[in-house]
Amino acid sequence: MSVGTLTTAHIGLNVTDLERSLGFYGEVLGFQVLREGKEEGRRYALLGQEGRLTLTLWQQAEGGYDSGRAGLHHLAFQAESIDHVRAAEAALKARGTHFAYEGVVPHAEGAASGGIFFHDPDGTRLEISVPSGAEGAEAPVESAPTCGFF
Repeated sequence: MSVGTLTTAHIGLNVTDLERSLGFYGEVLGFQVLREGKEEGRRYALLGQEGRLTLTLWQQAEGGYDSGRAGLHHLAFQAESIDHVRAAEAALKARGTHFAYEGVVPHAEGAASGGIFFHDPDGTRLEISVPSGAEGAEAPVESAPTCGFF
């Protein structure tokens, strides 16, 4: 028997400092807190947009993201337009966010899809992209998808 079609319900991320992460995901990326647990040792926040749960932050990490360990490679968000990607880039730069590449880059050489690639306060790799709008931009790596090795 097949399990049927599956879709992503939400993503859960471990963070080292919930308040810092709430500022980043809320103030910069526009997620609202749908519910928050404030009990010491059990802090978490359910984040979403328009009432739909997207992301859960769990304050239970003792160290930053480690790209050399099995698990999450990166988390990708899709924006409505390339203008929204550029607006996110400006907000992230104003906050001093670390970017993997300069500006909007395509997913591969000659691709119309692309976006920005950056890190959250704990070093988790993030992407905001669109299916089209990155035409003409130079891919940082010709031989592999841009999102694969940042």
